[in-house]
Amino acid sequence: MTNTNTNTSTSTSTSTNAERPLALYGFLRPRPHRADEVRRILSSLVEPTRQEPGNLQYHLHEHEDGRFFLYEVWRSQEDLDRHNATPPLRAFLEDLSTFLEEAPDGYFDTMVSPYPSTTPAPATA
Repeated sequence: MTNTNTNTSTSTSTSTNAERPLALYGFLRPRPHRADEVRRILSSLVEPTRQEPGNLQYHLHEHEDGRFFLYEVWRSQEDLDRHNATPPLRAFLEDLSTFLEEAPDGYFDTMVSPYPSTTPAPATA
């Protein structure tokens, strides 16, 4: 999903934004006659995207009103840019207006909270 709203978060911690993961999230409202096709396309992106270098999370939800909600977390802007250049995503984005009733309601932010480590916590006695 490309971002339509940019929100650059600031923090008083010592970490720079370059060291913080990026979150991209928002709603997509499909045209009613294209909803099944949008569901199929978006669903087909989930597992390949989760295997991409730098992808920390990628989730697709379907809201009861028919909108799709995407939540993505990327290690860096470079990783997100690489993802946005993948052929399947480019093909969808090039025809986005034919699939959706309106522009995506999307947001792009630098995470303020620390991202959880993938290293398991030590066992306690």
